[in-house]
Amino acid sequence: MKQKRIADYGIRIGRLPRGERNKITDVPGVTVGHSTVRDETHNTGVTVILPTDGNIFRDKFVAASHVHNGFGKTIGTVQIDELGTLETPIALTNTLNVGKVADGLVEYMIERCAAEGIRVTSINPVVGECNDSGLSTIADRAVTAEHVREAVCNACTDFAEGDVGAGTGTQCYGLKGGIGSASRVITLDGKPYTVGVLVQSNYGAAADLMIDGKPVGQEISRWIQGKECDRGSIIVVLACDVPLTARQLKRVIRRCSVGIARLGSYIGHGSGEVFLGFSTGNVISSGAGEMMQISCVREDRLDLLFRAAGEATEEAILNSMVCAGEVRTGDGKVVRSLRDFLQDTEE
Repeated sequence: MKQKRIADYGIRIGRLPRGERNKITDVPGVTVGHSTVRDETHNTGVTVILPTDGNIFRDKFVAASHVHNGFGKTIGTVQIDELGTLETPIALTNTLNVGKVADGLVEYMIERCAAEGIRVTSINPVVGECNDSGLSTIADRAVTAEHVREAVCNACTDFAEGDVGAGTGTQCYGLKGGIGSASRVITLDGKPYTVGVLVQSNYGAAADLMIDGKPVGQEISRWIQGKECDRGSIIVVLACDVPLTARQLKRVIRRCSVGIARLGSYIGHGSGEVFLGFSTGNVISSGAGEMMQISCVREDRLDLLFRAAGEATEEAILNSMVCAGEVRTGDGKVVRSLRDFLQDTEE
């Protein structure tokens, strides 16, 4: 059954046109896969973003990261910031499984490179996290390298959103959070380009939620037992096919904070907001000559990308919530879905 997304409730975010699927996978070559762990004591999992069907270790993409608030345990960003490239898929999981998921990414890349005759002596796995301990027994560290492999094998363009993969146990604005995505299409020099965003949402105080400029959280918070403070975390992954330098890409992904703010968050002390981004528009190939050429956008034309990043992030967060169903845990905890408070309309 097709999932209902925020646009199906008559809510249109921003002014820019959306991509064909309105997902990060509208960027050519990008796929997303999940592996979900759900039983009486666990609601957790892993989500993997594959930037290409080629070997990302051999042919690297320009990449950047930005820490808006650093209450998080993401790994792999140090090398991204230093070298400006991405050489593995990006995985998302829960806080205590970051190391195990990183091991899974390393194993995957070693096996793939070995099959293609590529010598590997160092790999920079990139893993983001949110703390899902409110709905899962996180100390069990239930996600394994096999779940990473399963997520990679499941990767596709029309992936599920909501309480799946790394979003299985997350909460957002006191409601069920999860994995969400959106995209925007921009035109530069007469050519269309795509900016896509995927989020793992696990942040926000219930009363702060704003949708389409309306303070809906104030009413919703009367019906739920939502968090009184803004804490939890959100990971935002942005992909685009616009040729950019790593410095320009960092400028773009910083604007993902606009989408978060428009939904009402003030980005509290206890919430980790970490943004990751990559561009498929420039490939940094291993074994190339000493000099190389890359393309990039004029600085004064980046405004379109800034708007696209903000709009896509805002809509991706709403999709992560509205695609997630109500969750009841074994100890009796109930977390409602945003769709319980919205009225269906035809787009």
